[in-house]
Amino acid sequence: MPRRWVNAVCLFGVLLSLVGCRNGSTLEEQGDAVQKIRITYPDIFRDTTRVDVYHGKKIADPYHWLEIGDSPWVQDWLEAQRNLTANYLSYLPQRSALQERLRKLWDHERYEAPVQRGAYYYHLKNDGLQDQAVLYRSRGLYGKLDTVFNPNTAGIGQLHDYSFSPNGRWAAIQHAEAGSDWQQVSVIDLRTGELREDRLDHLKYSNLAWYGNGFFYSRYPAPNAWELRELNEFHQLYYHRLGRQQEEDALIFADRIHPQRNVYGETTADGRYLVISLHEGPDGNAVYFKDAGQEDTDFTPIYSDFAYSFRLVGNQGRQLYFLTNYGAPNGRIMRVDVRYPQPEYWEEIIPQQEDVLADGQLTGGRFITTYLHNAVSEMKLFDLEGKLLREISLEGKGTILKPIVSPESSEAFFTYTSFTQPESIYRLDLRELTVEVYRTPEIDFNSEAYTTRQIWYESYDGQRVPMFIIHRKGIDLDGSNPTLLVGDGSLQHLVLPQFNLSGIHLFPAFLERGGICAVANIRGGGEFGKKWYDSGSGDQKQTAFDDFQAAAEYLIANKYTTAKQLGIYGRSTGGLLVGVSLTQRPELYAAAVPEAGILDMLRYHRFTTGWTWSTDYGTSERPEDFEELLRYSPLHNIKADAYPATLVLTREKDDRAVPVHSYKFVSELQAKQEGDAPILIRVDREGGHDGLLTINDKIEEGADVLAFLWYHLGT
Repeated sequence: MPRRWVNAVCLFGVLLSLVGCRNGSTLEEQGDAVQKIRITYPDIFRDTTRVDVYHGKKIADPYHWLEIGDSPWVQDWLEAQRNLTANYLSYLPQRSALQERLRKLWDHERYEAPVQRGAYYYHLKNDGLQDQAVLYRSRGLYGKLDTVFNPNTAGIGQLHDYSFSPNGRWAAIQHAEAGSDWQQVSVIDLRTGELREDRLDHLKYSNLAWYGNGFFYSRYPAPNAWELRELNEFHQLYYHRLGRQQEEDALIFADRIHPQRNVYGETTADGRYLVISLHEGPDGNAVYFKDAGQEDTDFTPIYSDFAYSFRLVGNQGRQLYFLTNYGAPNGRIMRVDVRYPQPEYWEEIIPQQEDVLADGQLTGGRFITTYLHNAVSEMKLFDLEGKLLREISLEGKGTILKPIVSPESSEAFFTYTSFTQPESIYRLDLRELTVEVYRTPEIDFNSEAYTTRQIWYESYDGQRVPMFIIHRKGIDLDGSNPTLLVGDGSLQHLVLPQFNLSGIHLFPAFLERGGICAVANIRGGGEFGKKWYDSGSGDQKQTAFDDFQAAAEYLIANKYTTAKQLGIYGRSTGGLLVGVSLTQRPELYAAAVPEAGILDMLRYHRFTTGWTWSTDYGTSERPEDFEELLRYSPLHNIKADAYPATLVLTREKDDRAVPVHSYKFVSELQAKQEGDAPILIRVDREGGHDGLLTINDKIEEGADVLAFLWYHLGT
């Protein structure tokens, strides 16, 4: 076979110090397609003059210039990296076949749980390969579907959420351009399906809470041209009345003293009360309320110390119900009388149980609660006094997604999924306490061919940690299986059984080719309540990383795989986990894919809303936090070593985990790589932190990741 080369474009131009391209690694290709793929990394300017001083310690930041993402130098560097990655991926075997297989996995009807308003049920349905689901409605649950609104042809960008007015007349939709966290709101007239003239801008991290002829929403001040670097502060709550300009919206709440607090508004189902929550991070919030109809009255505090979390479940008249971990690390439901909101008057309705109370809603005189038993969902129904009415356990190890309820309705809908079962919708009759399947998808995937086990392994400090292991039935556990390990361990994130866990169908396609998938529920996540989270956050953060490394060692020791066939994947905070893992234990993995990772832990809090993670990680501004962050920050722990094959995924428009994390990380990793494995970065021009915009983009990204993993895991 002839020798073929992947040529990279070198970075020239204004950076005069760039003198050529650096030769990198050579890889041996299996099969008949390619004998060698030569990696030639683009040369890159290292600014040796850029040094930051943290508490008397000097820290070099040679790639600081990459933070100016729209500069011509950064764009040249991006083009060179794109060419390198695209050329390399084009030589990988199975890539085209994987694209076709992923297309089939996407190509089936998908519904979301219906919402009832007035005489209609509203349904979101995707025919299979549509970029966005279309909104339909029907008279009766099984009636003919009539199109209400098609976001694919409306020219509004990516649609994020619908919020239906209680009277069923309007729907406010949140949408964004290019996948940004900055969102706009438009309003649909549900009678005609047409967009009203109402248009709101600059929303970020906001729900929409209807009241009267309008809704409450949250936003930051408008960003400037440096939006990927500028801090977003002073989150504020407004009320928009339909038919008015946004400039006329009423300011409802603003904290002028604490710029780094986010505020969210929620109205009770009967429209009587406005409840607001103030957040400084993922764990703990303050909660206040007021009569929604009294514009000039102040908010009354229920809890204002931020040490515990409170989430509104519902109300009955003057009684407000909250799911809280106040005095209950696993969660409980409390009743608060608005006339006596002080803690000494709170009543416990549903006590803490051994399992974590993950969600609760009050509707039709019933509490619909979801518990996590060893990271598997179970549903329980209670009456208003906390009496258990029924337990609902569905077959297999799966996840119940948040139930959809309508005010005072006698039914609810919820979605159930697992690692090998796509999402099915169930109808819950709250009067008869019965459950029935409403819709189940028809997909070209043989769920019965696979099995899911949950094992418990021992971490470095002796703590037992659970891990799901999924594989084809009858597989030989002889240590020769390519394996993909996933985790998170930050911000109380839940990594629960879901069919499309990655958003790009990595698990189904990986399993079909004989691979093993594993999910470790490590500390720092929320699967086992507040104590589990606390033991893997702050100055205990290394514990979460140790749990993940111990999971990898378990898979190797128990003959599931070997270090030469073990890959790791994680996105966002999971990307941090992957970055830490490959820099701390590079010999333990054959391939790594950090997606939208938080990788510069000394500067993460200086970009957009990165500061919201500081309650988990701390910040380099504080001496005690700085030392801990420096110990594990992926960017700052790269040394000359042999690193696993690494494909970094990011998007230019990601304004949450901004792409400069990935830019700096891959630049330093390429410079320090002493092994044969490639270090690549895949940078999409469109899409945001939550993913790519089109189904075709998702298919291409999924195929690239799978082909990269499959090749480097020795198959």
